[in-house]
Amino acid sequence: MNKSLILVVEDDTSVRNLITTTLKAHEYRYLTAPNGQSAILEASSHNPDIVLLDLGLPDMDGVEIIKKIRTWSNMPIIVISARSEDTDKIDALDAGADDYLTKPFSVEELLARLRVTQRRLSMMQNVSPAETVVFVNGKLRVDYVAGCAYLNEEELHLTPIEYKLLCLLTRNIGKVLTHTFITQSIWGSSWDNDIASLRVFMATLRKKIEKEPNSPQYIQTHIGVGYRMLKVE
Repeated sequence: MNKSLILVVEDDTSVRNLITTTLKAHEYRYLTAPNGQSAILEASSHNPDIVLLDLGLPDMDGVEIIKKIRTWSNMPIIVISARSEDTDKIDALDAGADDYLTKPFSVEELLARLRVTQRRLSMMQNVSPAETVVFVNGKLRVDYVAGCAYLNEEELHLTPIEYKLLCLLTRNIGKVLTHTFITQSIWGSSWDNDIASLRVFMATLRKKIEKEPNSPQYIQTHIGVGYRMLKVE
């Protein structure tokens, strides 16, 4: 029995029914909310494992809901929206969303996003604070205390910026990090030249950790949005 509790925030009855029918068929528990006010109430009252959030709600914008939830919780939020512009995705991710699914979507894609989020949750819950000083993902290992990174047990010779980028991605594995979030974290600003520099540093980092930089295994590019560290088996 899948015991994860999913909060479905969607005002379109047909879409909401599609999602809840899918969740029920795959043994997820779920709650529903047709608007922003009830979404905030359900999220604060029941502390769901994952929130599936539509942005275009009748009483408030979904980005505002993300911001409100983030004032008290880090519960994963997956946006499901008909808004497909990069700016909409960036606004939601910068506000604190963990992932973004564009309508129309397939049931299989929704379930895949849920599985990815569950794996990330499980990793966070099963690792004690003492163990988080070393990150391991496939053949990549980062020793946060020593300030070193290794691939196939061989130390990587990274520049300070490359190492900071790698740490930021590994500490947020499975989560899309926007250009703005990354540049603010690394440089404290987000000018156009910072984003241009980010692309350069990401390219050099990829050359050092990816067997085939043009077919990356670890760092996934979300064009126009940002980057994600993938979980490698």
